[in-house]
Amino acid sequence: MLRRQVFLVPRVASLFAVALLTAGGLPQPAYADEFGDGAKKFVEVLANDAIRSLTVNDISKAERESRFRNLVIRNFAIKSIGKFALGRYWRKARDPVRKEYLRLFEDLMVATYAHRFNNYAGETLKITRAEVRGKSDVIIYSTMIRIDAIKPLKVAWRVWGSKSGSYKIVDIAVEGISLIQTQRSEFDSFIKKNGGTLDPLLVEIRKRIEAGP
Repeated sequence: MLRRQVFLVPRVASLFAVALLTAGGLPQPAYADEFGDGAKKFVEVLANDAIRSLTVNDISKAERESRFRNLVIRNFAIKSIGKFALGRYWRKARDPVRKEYLRLFEDLMVATYAHRFNNYAGETLKITRAEVRGKSDVIIYSTMIRIDAIKPLKVAWRVWGSKSGSYKIVDIAVEGISLIQTQRSEFDSFIKKNGGTLDPLLVEIRKRIEAGP
């Protein structure tokens, strides 16, 4: 069976991510400053929105999942994330299988992680700096201040953006560990152990969705 991979760091309700990693040359300094500042603001707003809409106690499980799904769709490059997590097997899959996998991948994220926002305990996010890697690629470095730990948690957000001001999260690295790379390794291992085809993985994902958290 698939291990219950931790995309979200326990009790850090404003974090969720998975991703496709790219890099490029640095743009001109003026654009780099503007792009980096925009991405930092995007991450701050995302964290605040998640806390405000998902950590309230007086909503149903279905409503929390609906809000979480909307947050993911608006703020994460979920299709690119799903493709990257599947790795080389994406290229081998037929179109109907790809569509079914992407649908299940999104449902899995919702079914597995929406409930984690119940565990929010007053953590705060502090943005430290932005590192622009290309015209549409920036890493936002931050620390998560946890009330039950002496040492803050280091969190790096990989963001794709455009001059129009549109941004999407494509990865989160927690203490240097890329969450999507970890998920990709998990999927790859599972597929290899189950005949090298996608069908067993899709069956397992469906089971996970039905089982819930």
